[in-house]
Formats: sequence, C-alpha cells, structure tokens
Amino acid sequence: MKTAEIARRYLDYFEKNGHTIVPSASLVTDDPALLFTVAGMVPFIPYLSGDVPAPYTRAADNQKCIRTNDIEEVGKTPRHGTFFQMLGNWSFGDYFKEGAIRFAWELLTSAEEDGGLAFDPKDLWVTVYEDDDEARELWLKIAGLPEERIQRLGKDTNYWSTGLPGPAGPCSEIFFDRGPAYGIDGGPATDDDRYVEIWNLVFMQYEITNVRSKYDFDIVGELPAKNIDTGMGLERVAFIKQGVDNMYETDQVRPVLDKAVELSGRRYGANHEDDVRFRVIADHVRSSLMLMSDGVTPSNDGRGYILRRLMRRAIRSMRLLGVEGPTFAELFTVSRDAMKEAYPVVETDWARISQYALAEEETFLRTLAAGSAILDDSVALTKKSGATAIAGSEAFLLHDTYGFPIDLTLEIAEEAGLSVDRAAFDTLMQEQRARAKADARSRKRQLADTSVYRDFRAKGETGFTGYTDLETESSVLGILVDGVSVDRAAVGQIAEVILAETALYAESGGQVADKGVIVGPGYELEVLDVQKPVPGLVSHTVEVTTGEVGVGQPATTVVDAANRRAARQAHSATHLVHAALRDTLGKTATQAGSLNRAGYMRFDFSWAQALSDATKSEIEEIANNAVRDNLEVTTRVLPLDEAKSLGAMALFGEKYGDTVRMVDIGGPWSRELCAGTHVSTSAEIGLINLVGESSVGASNRRVEALVGLDAFRSLAAERALVSQLTTTLKTPRDQLPARIAELTASLKAAEKKIAAFESKALADRLPALTATASTVGPYAVVAESLGAAASADDVRSLALQVRERLGSQASVVALGADVAGRPVVIVATNDAARAAGAKAGALAKAAAAALGGGGGGRDDVAQGGGTDAAALPAALSAVTGALGA
Repeated sequence: MKTAEIARRYLDYFEKNGHTIVPSASLVTDDPALLFTVAGMVPFIPYLSGDVPAPYTRAADNQKCIRTNDIEEVGKTPRHGTFFQMLGNWSFGDYFKEGAIRFAWELLTSAEEDGGLAFDPKDLWVTVYEDDDEARELWLKIAGLPEERIQRLGKDTNYWSTGLPGPAGPCSEIFFDRGPAYGIDGGPATDDDRYVEIWNLVFMQYEITNVRSKYDFDIVGELPAKNIDTGMGLERVAFIKQGVDNMYETDQVRPVLDKAVELSGRRYGANHEDDVRFRVIADHVRSSLMLMSDGVTPSNDGRGYILRRLMRRAIRSMRLLGVEGPTFAELFTVSRDAMKEAYPVVETDWARISQYALAEEETFLRTLAAGSAILDDSVALTKKSGATAIAGSEAFLLHDTYGFPIDLTLEIAEEAGLSVDRAAFDTLMQEQRARAKADARSRKRQLADTSVYRDFRAKGETGFTGYTDLETESSVLGILVDGVSVDRAAVGQIAEVILAETALYAESGGQVADKGVIVGPGYELEVLDVQKPVPGLVSHTVEVTTGEVGVGQPATTVVDAANRRAARQAHSATHLVHAALRDTLGKTATQAGSLNRAGYMRFDFSWAQALSDATKSEIEEIANNAVRDNLEVTTRVLPLDEAKSLGAMALFGEKYGDTVRMVDIGGPWSRELCAGTHVSTSAEIGLINLVGESSVGASNRRVEALVGLDAFRSLAAERALVSQLTTTLKTPRDQLPARIAELTASLKAAEKKIAAFESKALADRLPALTATASTVGPYAVVAESLGAAASADDVRSLALQVRERLGSQASVVALGADVAGRPVVIVATNDAARAAGAKAGALAKAAAAALGGGGGGRDDVAQGGGTDAAALPAALSAVTGALGA
C-alpha cells in the first residue's frame, strides 16, 4: 500500500465519520518560538489551548513536519526522519476516549476492501498511562485485546503536557510488533525496535498548574471541554504496510536511495556505514525538497541554515560513497517524482526549487574540495600529537578561509574520535565579526598591494552610475582575498570584489562610502567599504553572507537608499558651511579637510583662534538661510582649467584629471570641484545644526554639524531639556543661565558647610569610640561603623586619632562608613600590634572581601571598599575574626 494511499484512506475514513478535512499547514510556522512545524498539533495549538474557538468540533489532517533535534539518528534507526507526515484526528469538546479508541481500532483493523488498513489485531499492542483505568477498560471492551497486551507506563512516556500551565492529559499509544527477528519479546515496555509506535492518542482532560517540570505539576481539575489530539506517523505505517525494514525504503523515499546507489555503484545492504549514508541522502534530499517547496532557501541563519545543513550533509554523504561530482540534478528529480502525487507543488514550482538546489550543491562541492584535505591533515596531526580535540584556530581557518561549516567540522571530527575546541572557535568568530563590522576601513589598505589591481584596471575604469541610479547590474571582474586574486569567495569570508560598473559610491572627497549589498545568483554580499585603490578602479570590501560569489558571475549593486539620501544632505551641507565660513571669516579661511556621512559633517579650515559664540551663530544662520532659499544644485563636467577660471575651489587632498566635475549651489556662491553625491536643491538638506568647534592643530580649527533629521532630533532634545528646566526651576527661559549659576553657587556653599559639620561630628565621637575598645587575643580592638561620612579622609583621620588615644598597648582600629553610598573601611595598627602580627593591609583585604570589593595598603594604615554598604557590620566582624584566628 503506497504512502499516499494510506493517507487517502485515513482522511476518507474520518471524513465519513464527521470530521472536517483540514489541509496541511506550511512547514514554516508563524509561531515565533518555532522555526518549523515540528508536530501535527502545532497548527491546532490555539484551539487546544482554548485561546481561539475551534471552527469545527471534529477535524482530521495530514500535516507536514520537520524535526531536526534527532538529526544524528537519521539513517541509524528505522523510524527517525527529518521530514515526516503526521496523520491526526481531532476532537474539540466532542467525542473523547471511547470515540478516539473506537475510531483508531476500526481504521487499523478493518479490511482493505472496506477502506481500512488491515492490520492483524494479534500484531498490535497498546500502552496506557499507569493510572488511566478508564482507557484500559475501553481497550478491553472495544478491541478485545488480551490484558497482557495492554501495558501501563508512567508519565515520561504516557502523559502529555506542554510543560506549561494549561491543558494536559494521559496518552494511549498503539504499537506494531515486527516479530522476534527484530528484538526480544515483552511488548513496548521493553523499549525495543521490535515494537514500533504507530499511533498516539492524547486525552486532554485536565487543567494543570504549578508546573515544576514536564512531568511534575499539580492537577487543578478536569477541563470543561475535553479534547482529543492524535497522531499517526504516516512513514511508520507505510514501512510496515509495504513490508520493508524502515521508513527510508518506502515508496516516497526509496527512489532517492536507489538513485544514490546507482550513482555510487555501491550496493545497499552490503555495508552498515554505507547503508546509513544512503538513508541520510534519501531523507535529507526529500526534506530539502519539501522545505524549498514551502519557500525556504539556503542561508546562514534560521530556517535557511537548517536547509543548508540538510543539503550539505547529503552532499557529503555522496562524497563518502565515492561520488565526487554533482548529483542533485538527479536526486532531486527522483524525489520530486516520488512526492508530486501527494504534493503537486514540488512539480509546479520545480524551476525555482531546482535552481536553488543545484546552486547550493555547486557551491558546497567547491568548499568540500578545498576544506576536506585540510581537515584530514588536521585530524591526522591531532591524533599524532596525542591530543583529543582539534584546535579552535584550525576550525576557524576552515570556516573563514574555505567556507567550511563548523557543524561539518564537528561531525568529521566526531567520526575520527575527536572533538573540536568550540569555545576557542566561537571566540575567533566573534573577533572576526567585530573586525569586519567596526574596522573595515583600517583593513582596506592592508588587503592587497596596489600591483594586484593592474590587470583589473587594464580592462578599463569602473563605471559609476550612482549619481542617477541606486541599483546597477554588472558582472564580477575579480575577487581578492588577503591580497591574492582568487576565483571565488565563500560564506563568512571577507573579500574585495571588482565590478565592471557600480552604483555604490567609493569614499572620496570627504564623503564616506555607501552602504548596501551586492547580490547575484545564489549569493549576497554585505558591503563593508568601497574604495578606489588605484585611480579609476573601484573595489568593494564585502562579507559573503549567503552562498558563494565567483569571477564572471552577474552582480547587482544595491545602494542603501536612506543612508545615501542622508549622506547627500550632509555633503551638500558641508559645501554650504564652507561658503558661510568664507563669508564670515574671509577668503583666508581655506578648507583643510572634511568628512561627511549620513546625518553628520565636519569641516577643517585654516584659522588661528577659537570662534566666538556670535561667529558660530552667524555661520550657522548663513548656512541655514541658504537652505531656506532653496538654491539650485547643479553639476557640470568640464576641463579643469575652465572650472578654475570660473572660481571653483579644489578640495583638500584631492587629485584632479584634465576633466573635472564642478558643483554649484546658488551659482558662484558655492562653487567647488567635487565628485560626491548631492541634493538637487538646498532645501532638501532640511536643517544644519552646528554642534561643535575645536582646535585640530596650531593653525587649524574644526566645525561639526548635524544635518537633516539628526539636526532636528538634537534640537528637539535640547528644547525638551530647556522646557523641563524652566518648569522645574520656575524660571523664564532667558533667565535660566543666571538662575543655574545662582543655584550652583548655593550648592557649593552648602556642601562645604555640610562637610565641615560632618567632620566635626565625627571628631566629637572620639572619646566614645575609644571607650568601645575590647580585647581580642593580644590586641585592644576598636571596630565600629560610623554611619554616613563626608569622605574617606575623615574616616582615616578619626581612625588615626583613636589609635593614638589607645596608647602603647597593641591596638587595632577598624572604622567603617558609608561614603556617598559606597562602603569604606579604614584599618590602623600601632607598632606593638604590628610586632604581634597584625598588618593593616591584610585586615583591610579581609574587610573588603565582605563588602564585595578590594582593599589593601601599608602595614600601619590601609583601606578597603566595595559595593554593599549593608555589609559593613560583616566587614568589621571579618577584621576581628582575622585577629582572633
């Protein structure tokens, strides 16, 4: 009986018995806690929990599921698969135990001609929850099973709950006995592969609370509406009905296995390790096909990573079977043909699915070729050295340089009887990501000697289309990794990519590089930096985030539009501020450098003294007046000499060819040679807010400004602060400076008075503190908490005075206080105490340990501190305890 036929019979049976047939939900669940639909109940959780009223009282379905927590068991047992189909029938407050048991038994044991599955009752066993007498009696009555074939089991196997407060209940499971050839007698309780669970009936009848674990909770009472949740494993029933040994040999899976046998030239059943590989291939190819049919694509995180892992495990298994070349074209086609009867989408969406499958295989085969040899050497060297773990640096090299996945390294190491220093690998990965994100600009000149760009530059200049376009289709002319020209770069690698054309702006003229991505067939690159290593050539520093990029492939540059818009605003604002500076300070205030990026600009200029507040305000006003006037921004490409004759200013540090680009804002008022990107009219800048002016050298100054929305947000924050101050201080805005100065002066005077008062108060306690001296061993000891103190110096002074009062006997003084919310302990010892072995530094450390901090000092006086002022009594006790030890 074919798998699809079993599913059809199941759904037909329950439809005839009043159940609504519900289509399978997608493998991609919308539950944020789950990557995939991992069980048949997942789509019904809102109904079972009562969060959403069920739209039907009875339902049945065949739900697609993906579960990878047992991925290492795939191929090793007869029943573990990553993709599986769960047949289920559901009752929402309708029938309960008797109905569920009756339906299950009738469908399983009815003759095929009557629409049943024709299981022989003598081959079936049942388990019930150990306290569920009702279910046991129903099985006896409905199925007529002998008592010995109804086994009672505990909560760990026969009680269902989510592990959270809510619905729960006992289970009853149905098993098929495969016979003595598969294991010992004794029923499901023997936990043997001989007895295969085919159907689980969950009776949701209780409300639980105080959940301490999945199997430890309190039952509040029975649910007002009891539910039935059942699951019959379609693949398990199929391999039994088809008379094969495992799910990998069923009609929907075996064709892939057979094709793998054909391609490898090896025989299935001849070698256990090869058999496991054949089964892994059969399972993973089908699982990958089904995931892609639900829209999942290979990637480096989330669902895409699971798919990529499945596909790459299949590819590697084929390699271990001796097949070096690509096989997915044939394996996926066979799987499609086996599954299309049940899931027509695998055929109708075949063009897209096959494109992703073949691209992924091509990429990973190259990765395997480069990485496997290196890993084999690493395994051999590790064993030779007597170590048991491959160094994390080796695993990182494989990942970073060759795109070799860490999970594959772990698997290969485990097969060789080794582990991998995963902690060291993770540390290196974190460091690499930090370097890639935060320090790309410092790497840009280290990646390659400029001579390596000659061949690329010889093919012509890189066309820049970014003045008018934010996306441009091009092709990959070259790839550099660590300064060496290579054919391709894989996931996780940092590389330089040379394109024929680009819409991404390369850093120049003070404008930082664009943000964006480069995409192509089967790959995506995050752009970390864009530079011109040699004139006329643009190099993109990228991190390969998806797939693998190769020379000659199509590539589309995609500019981050929002970032570009803000960068244009900042660059045009820089021109306006430059013009405003020259208007205010004169023509000698010449440009000496600039930087502009999204929302921010800075401008360095020649000037010998700080700008007054009035001058800064004037510059800011002139620039913003230009914004208000909505001046036209025009660009012209013309001979350098002509541009200079028109008064265009050349920017600091820029080299110009015979032909230049001139940018006018408001005509000649702002006229500069500039290759940067700009707004169309000055009003698009929005707002310029000067936020800083400082010295950057003996004769150079720097102004900084926020631009556009960043400028607005800064001013809005200041406005809110001023409003809060006027309200709190009950002072008009124009009088705030004077009022704050008055309050500051009053506060300082008050602080001085308080400090003097506290110091005197402490000094007045000298006689009383001296009187508290007690004898600890050979020492006279004063150990007291002073409460609050103005400063540690006051506590120290008082401790020294108490020590003097105690005279020549061996004396130790330990005084604690709360100084500005932090605990301090001062320890002082006299000559006689030190001669007897009492050292202030060691005693202060003991006190500090109790305070959760540190301390120490000289033998005669020392200080300890911490964070927990409430622990001062314990700290003082630690001092006396140390003296008495």
